[in-house]
Amino acid sequence: MKKLVSFILAAALTMVAGCGATNQGTTNQGNQANPGSDGKQQAANGYPHKPITLIVAFEAGGGTDVGARILAPYVEKELGVPLVISNKPGAGGWVGWGELVKSPPDGYTIGYINTPNLITGYVNPSTARKENLDSFEPIANHVTDLGAIAIRSNETRFTDIKSLVEYAKANQLTVTSTGVGSDDHYAALRMNQRLGTKFNAVHTKGFGENLSNLLGGHVDVMLANVGEVVKPHYEKQLKVIAVMAQERSSYLPDAPTLKESGFGDIVSWSARGIAAPKGVSPEIMEKLIAAFEKGINDMEQKKKMEDMGLQVDFKKGEEYKNMLKEEEAGVMELKKLLNW
Repeated sequence: MKKLVSFILAAALTMVAGCGATNQGTTNQGNQANPGSDGKQQAANGYPHKPITLIVAFEAGGGTDVGARILAPYVEKELGVPLVISNKPGAGGWVGWGELVKSPPDGYTIGYINTPNLITGYVNPSTARKENLDSFEPIANHVTDLGAIAIRSNETRFTDIKSLVEYAKANQLTVTSTGVGSDDHYAALRMNQRLGTKFNAVHTKGFGENLSNLLGGHVDVMLANVGEVVKPHYEKQLKVIAVMAQERSSYLPDAPTLKESGFGDIVSWSARGIAAPKGVSPEIMEKLIAAFEKGINDMEQKKKMEDMGLQVDFKKGEEYKNMLKEEEAGVMELKKLLNW
């Protein structure tokens, strides 16, 4: 009898041990079923723990760069780590954007995306780019900067927008541009198409080079954004003679619109927002969007932007995505002007 009891107890212990081992194995397998998910969650929980690179795809001193450097401290306060601004000019912005989309989607490399330049860079068939809006994770729009027309302060051939247009109908003139298919380039094409002007765009890496070309007499006219020309206008380096907007800019109240000058409804602008490369986790994106929303809407930040002539225009989520899609549709409409 004792032997039978001992046998039954031994068998029971063996079964318990076996079940325990089986349960333990099932638990381990369950933990390993999606190891990447746990790793991403841990990364998101500890994010950010080191500096974040913020790519600006144009030269230092231009409107995008100035706006980025004004905004950065307010976003740093929310994230708790530095935003290191890295200027990567060239190819109409695509040197920087190309680097952005190829960066690891870990939230430590983000960048400004400028439209319409960004969209032009993949709509243009000659570039053969595979990237498009879906290559980015939009974070927030920061600025919508209206277009402006400026000349040298000592220019004598034309002194206002009316005399410039009349002169440009009879004479070839060079104008500045930040790249093929940039807002500046499109503005020149629209004026040529609708007004009969003869503007030829000279493409460069950014505003700094364009300003030097204008002041040095290497180009005749500057097409730029309001935020870029406000300071040199009031310092009398150049003279803004018109804005390409529905209404006059509060930063340049003496500069008429093209429409009120009798030249139709020709408008131009550059929108500047922030995006991450595709694939950043929703948890990290949520942290980035929240930080930029607070930074962009900070009243002190807005005041500093206004002092530089930069119009804050915060958008996030679907509103920002819809804005980008609308701009993409607008670029598609201009393909014929570029023989694309």
